[in-house]
Amino acid sequence: MDMDKVYNFKEVEKRWGKYWIENKTFSAKIDKNKKPFTIVIPPANVTGSLHMGHALNATLQDAIIRFKKMQGYNTLWVPGTDHGGIATQNVVEKLLKKEGIIKYDLGREKFLEKVWKWRSDTGDTILNQLKMIGCGLDWDRVSFTMDKSRSKSVKKAFIQLFKRGLIYKGKRLVNWCPRCSTALSDIEVEYEDEKSSLWYIKYPLRDFDSYVIVATTRPETIFGDTAVAINPDDERYMHLVEKILKLPLVNREIKIVSDYIVDKSFGTGVVKVTPAHDIIDNEIAKKNNLETIEIIDINGKMINTPEKYQGLNVEEARKEVVKDLKKADFLTKIEDYTHSVGRCYRCLAKIEPLVSEQWFLNVEEMSKKAVAAVNDAKTIFYPESWKRPYILWLENLRDWCISRQIWWGHKIPIYYCVDDKNNKTSCKPIASFDKPKECQHCKGENFVQEEDVLDTWFSSALWPISVFGWGENENSQDLKYFYPTSVLVTGHEIIYLWVARMVQFSLEFTKDVPYRDIFIHGIVRDKHGKKMSKSLDNVVDPRDIIEKYGADALRFALTKSATPGKDIQIFEESFLAARNFANKIWNASRFILMNLESLGNIDKVDKKINPTELADEWIVVEFESILAKVKTAYDSYNIDIVAREIYDFFWTKYCDWYIELSKIRMMCSDINIKRQVLSILVYILKGVLQLLSPIMPFITSEIWQILNKDKKIIAESVFPKVKFSQFFESLEKMRTVQDIIVKIRTLKSEMNISSAVQIEALFNVLDDNKEKIVKENEHYIKQLAKIVSIQFGKNIKRPKNSALTIAGGFEIFLLLEGIDIEKEKSRLLKELAIAEQEVERTVAKLNNENFVKRAAKVEVKKIQIRFSDATVKVKKIYESLKFL
Repeated sequence: MDMDKVYNFKEVEKRWGKYWIENKTFSAKIDKNKKPFTIVIPPANVTGSLHMGHALNATLQDAIIRFKKMQGYNTLWVPGTDHGGIATQNVVEKLLKKEGIIKYDLGREKFLEKVWKWRSDTGDTILNQLKMIGCGLDWDRVSFTMDKSRSKSVKKAFIQLFKRGLIYKGKRLVNWCPRCSTALSDIEVEYEDEKSSLWYIKYPLRDFDSYVIVATTRPETIFGDTAVAINPDDERYMHLVEKILKLPLVNREIKIVSDYIVDKSFGTGVVKVTPAHDIIDNEIAKKNNLETIEIIDINGKMINTPEKYQGLNVEEARKEVVKDLKKADFLTKIEDYTHSVGRCYRCLAKIEPLVSEQWFLNVEEMSKKAVAAVNDAKTIFYPESWKRPYILWLENLRDWCISRQIWWGHKIPIYYCVDDKNNKTSCKPIASFDKPKECQHCKGENFVQEEDVLDTWFSSALWPISVFGWGENENSQDLKYFYPTSVLVTGHEIIYLWVARMVQFSLEFTKDVPYRDIFIHGIVRDKHGKKMSKSLDNVVDPRDIIEKYGADALRFALTKSATPGKDIQIFEESFLAARNFANKIWNASRFILMNLESLGNIDKVDKKINPTELADEWIVVEFESILAKVKTAYDSYNIDIVAREIYDFFWTKYCDWYIELSKIRMMCSDINIKRQVLSILVYILKGVLQLLSPIMPFITSEIWQILNKDKKIIAESVFPKVKFSQFFESLEKMRTVQDIIVKIRTLKSEMNISSAVQIEALFNVLDDNKEKIVKENEHYIKQLAKIVSIQFGKNIKRPKNSALTIAGGFEIFLLLEGIDIEKEKSRLLKELAIAEQEVERTVAKLNNENFVKRAAKVEVKKIQIRFSDATVKVKKIYESLKFL
């Protein structure tokens, strides 16, 4: 039963991490006698290494899995990684660039070989780091979004959607990243405010000696203007609708149109319409049958402009155009202006809306089904506040641009029939798992595959079904047993990118939701509330925290702060406090084990506890209460409440109170008395270890095994069942005793009396009901408040050299020599202010008719007692002040 004097977290965490993997503690097989509880991990990009967001997300999932396993569920937590299309290609391109190589030097096949090699060498980094924090994943089921099984799922999904007519190719305005040279979906664009300018430009009227002034943030796109627009309700300009303007710098004729989408308060209320490079302008153009002129290419360079601007990038063209507008007297003024600018979510380059031929997925019907699933509570959000934003987004969703112009990813399974010169024929494209043998239209046998790849999120959307064999095995028993999954745990930043897509696809392909619950957590921020980023130099690396404080400390600090749905702020002090908590658990356990040695064997403790004193009854009731709260919190994904409740119970109630109160009996020579109290200490300790194990698995596993040699590890133990004893009265009795002890300790501290000094006390009885309670338990007061003797009485006059406190239905006089009168007055005045505030609060409650009518009688009674106690206290303090 030996325990090291100091907790060596590095040694313990290494040993238990290895044990769980080698013994396949969290491996799952189909067991029809057990109810499954399944989680699929949000697959991290292969480019990633463990950051605080990953650590939080993984810890919350692990806590849920461990809790459910202890409840008897057949738990499965599926690990895996995402190929991370654009991100991964960018990483490899940067590595090649250092060698002076660009991807085109290698060609597609050789470049992809390089990516696969890089993935093989480094792609499992984050999975290995998840092992460091003790994640109970089934490591026999590691999946990758581009492995063979997932590739089959992707092809099957695409082909089915294509055959249903939901996937189509079309030329539309898309979000284009010039840096990554690919289209992006709307939700892959991140917006941030940028300080810029608003340029006011004169557009001359053709048939009048006048002009209109247009305000714009993009003067360089003037060459793509095919109209200007006003709001139909704007009386300033209604007479100009359909009039012709001369476009500055090129003199091309364009007309004035009207549309309610125009904001009358923006600039002058007149806006330029550039259909090829602005989404709103594109909509106006469709309604008014306007021409579309492309003036920016896929590299972000100017095209179809006067020669002097050809080939300039956007920023260069802007400077030249503004200079020329000013020179030709078209520019009337420039104002500072801050507006929202879209950037690529991977490389942060500015997005250019461009007209491009892409593959799209019609999601209208899918979105309706996904909304209905949430409204019908087939899937439930925790917290519920995220339900409405999710629905609003789905209700306003445009068709999904699913094609990407990169090389790394799932190549779109579309094949084109080509002639002998490799030119595409007019035959319809064919969706197929493999290259077709014959064209069903012209009987040709030559085909080329579509060059584009699918959006990364396409394969991610299939994750909850593809990991169980959908697309590869039509009769997958895993899919039938483990699916739908039980809960998705994820951050709110990918609700739209991923969560909604999974619901859409799962309903489409399995007719069921992918998960019953959606637990949304926040983003981990620094102590100032700022998002962690390398540019701000505020990144806290979880690996550094593990090295310094241990994985359990990392996990506990994160969960304790993780209120569902809300961002969390992390401090260095959070991890230090968590490490100290781990040490507290270790030291308390070691103290108990050292005392158990006197029994000769831990098995000598009583299996059935027998509370014989108030403290025993009280700690049992408190434990039963915390057990009920913790179970409810786990079930509702309030893991933060679990951490806080256990912390408060163990540190304050168990260690600071019960262990201290039990020391008298543990020093007793009667072995039966010692066994009785140690039995309760061990019973509560084991229970706390089980409650805490899902959050701090390493230290709890270690101590549990010391307490339970040759028995099941804690991860496979049965979670304690909630039950309630008959000792409820002990709570109020114990509070009375605790109140007295705390008040005496506080008084001694304020009077600068050492806590070790033994003094006498007089207890003047104010409440007869409390006298018996305190007399029966005065040994607790003597022990913890260091009182050598207590004399009870009624109408005791305050002794000359004494200090006063009022607690637990008593006036308590501590007999002192040389009391500092002024200091005592000052202390009593502070207590008086607190007592008078309590009187005011309770009077306000009792005068509130709504409270008195609606509150439970027991609550009203509590307030009445508080009022009575506070009133007596005020009276007695006034008497003491008068005495002084």
